[in-house]
Amino acid sequence: MLHEEFFEEVKKSKYGMGPRRNIKWGTSMMLTEHVAMLRDYYEEVKMEAKPELTEFDYVTISETMEIAYQSKADIKIKRWKDGQFIYNRGIIENVDLKRRVIDLQDPFYLMNIKLDDIVDVTIMD
Repeated sequence: MLHEEFFEEVKKSKYGMGPRRNIKWGTSMMLTEHVAMLRDYYEEVKMEAKPELTEFDYVTISETMEIAYQSKADIKIKRWKDGQFIYNRGIIENVDLKRRVIDLQDPFYLMNIKLDDIVDVTIMD
């Protein structure tokens, strides 16, 4: 009798456990090493592989950046860094081919972007 009363109370609780269900344990019942390993695993799963660009892709990126630089057009740059894609938008202020860096001026600050990280460039006019 006590057993049935207990499960009736549990069914009414916010956890929604029935007599045949398992209890889901939160991270508070896990070892810190396990939590760290799970966190590393999820970060690794979220990472995207760097796309392999062809010669045609490099030529297209170069031409688009040259047009944007000469016309001072607003561009969107898609770059790959540390397993994820980052998008930046702004105007190309300077191109330094020795250091392989461009200076991109967005509304708030001037940032240096490595040419090797750039995956795609789009003119936003």
